[in-house]
Amino acid sequence: MTSPVVVALGGGHGLAASLRALRLLTDQLTAVVTVADDGGSSGRLRQEFGVLPPGDLRMALAALCDDTEWGHQWRDVLQHRFAGEGQLGGHAVGNLLIVSLWDLLGDTVGGLDLVGRLLNAHGRVLPMAAVPLNIEANVLGYDPGHPFEITTVVGQAAVATTTGRVLSVHLNPREPPACDQAVEAIHESEWVILGPGSWFTSVIPHLLVPGIHDALISTSAKRVLTLNLVMDTVETVGFSAKNHLEVLAAHAPELRLDYVLADPAIVGDETLLRRVAGDMGAELVLANVGDQGRRDQHDSLRLAAAYRDIIR
Repeated sequence: MTSPVVVALGGGHGLAASLRALRLLTDQLTAVVTVADDGGSSGRLRQEFGVLPPGDLRMALAALCDDTEWGHQWRDVLQHRFAGEGQLGGHAVGNLLIVSLWDLLGDTVGGLDLVGRLLNAHGRVLPMAAVPLNIEANVLGYDPGHPFEITTVVGQAAVATTTGRVLSVHLNPREPPACDQAVEAIHESEWVILGPGSWFTSVIPHLLVPGIHDALISTSAKRVLTLNLVMDTVETVGFSAKNHLEVLAAHAPELRLDYVLADPAIVGDETLLRRVAGDMGAELVLANVGDQGRRDQHDSLRLAAAYRDIIR
């Protein structure tokens, strides 16, 4: 039997969690990563060199490293972050390496592929867009003194930490060019996995890049949405699992899903959630996928088992 061809979309820790699980099921795996980060090391490199923010791309590569001493050692090198308050303080070695390769090669995808070869990565990592993006959000009650006022909050870091209720997000530029290889990978895939991850800054942005959006709509692949283990976050204050599906549908009304994967702990009203999932064309699949020690993190083996039961 051949391995299924899988594309996973997201960013940050959520995408890394899905990649660590999916790599146990297939050797034909591509990660498509959001490129809107403007904080920390990524933000500094983006501002100084005008490049894509490398941090989420680095994390995806590290999650796909070969399960050997060589792969683990280079993973740790990539993830190592310099301490101190100097010019290198806060920078991850992998971010510097990736930007160095981009500078040398003049090829974003080629640079990422080369780091993948260094790690003997079990899969490929691609950016979702060919240019760095800015996330802008309409936020209700951003100013506590005006709880019913809607404010536009600019920047991934600001949106992720806003004290108000995020109503919607959009990208700047509004219609950015997609990464051609990412669009091709989605069209050639058999399964597309969206989420888990920060809903407004890692998951929904993929639906706002026209080329990625259109590929997700038209691909013949089955589509799986993975819900987070924590519903009520800073980004999603007061959200239920149902609200996560509703806001996704509001940003991409044409998107149809085949499966929605959720841990029973976050479901709430199961009948209602099944109905909302069904409205998007999806079957709700319940599976215990959280780490028993840290319920806010996915257990790779449990998540892999849940994906295996879906990708059958």
